Amino acid sequence: MLIQQVRDPETDSYTYIVADLEAQEALIIDPVITQYDQYVSFLDSHDLALLYSIETHVHADHVTAASALKKRFGAQLAIGQHAPVTCADIMLKDGDSLHFGAQRLKTIETPGHTAESCCYMIENKDKTMVFTGDTLLIGGTGRTDFQNGDPEAQYYSLTKKLLVLPDDTIVYPGHDYKGRTSSTIGAEKIHNPRLQVSNVQDYVALMNGLNLPNPKNLDVAVPSNLRCGQ
Repeated sequence: MLIQQVRDPETDSYTYIVADLEAQEALIIDPVITQYDQYVSFLDSHDLALLYSIETHVHADHVTAASALKKRFGAQLAIGQHAPVTCADIMLKDGDSLHFGAQRLKTIETPGHTAESCCYMIENKDKTMVFTGDTLLIGGTGRTDFQNGDPEAQYYSLTKKLLVLPDDTIVYPGHDYKGRTSSTIGAEKIHNPRLQVSNVQDYVALMNGLNLPNPKNLDVAVPSNLRCGQ
């Protein structure tokens, strides 16, 4: 299995191309339209069939490349079942799996950052990894103050869905603003300041007190992404 991480420098967003090289099949998680040429070049150079284009949520900071990739490769568009979109081919529920070659990507519904937020896990004999989108970041968690965000729901998504995974599970986040590329569940338990709260009430108070500015691309990105980037 091969994982190619692609960073969008404008938004510090991470896209992941995950491939089974033996079967020459791949999927892509959270593609960004401005990095479309990079994805095409990588997929073509490795002679990969792109089966799925998967979103962790409806993004507010960049426009997805999902529709462009579907047009180019025929990749099916997949997103969590609670996303307010009509353009997706697959609406994923908790526990649903997508297969590419001998690999299986499992859906973990993790509402909180947005109502439809999902993480995606791959387990194989070598390692377990989870693509956490904006739910769990390195040293942080995704904001919960718009797009039907809910800090209480996010607390339970974190504590009941993600932090119960094995400590050596590799965390691949949807963003990092310091150039870090991955972490582990165990490291986040120890070092992530937002996970040091004692209870859900403390977490809600912490998240409600962040007072963050809106993403600068909010007014463009969300309407476009509700149409899968069309």
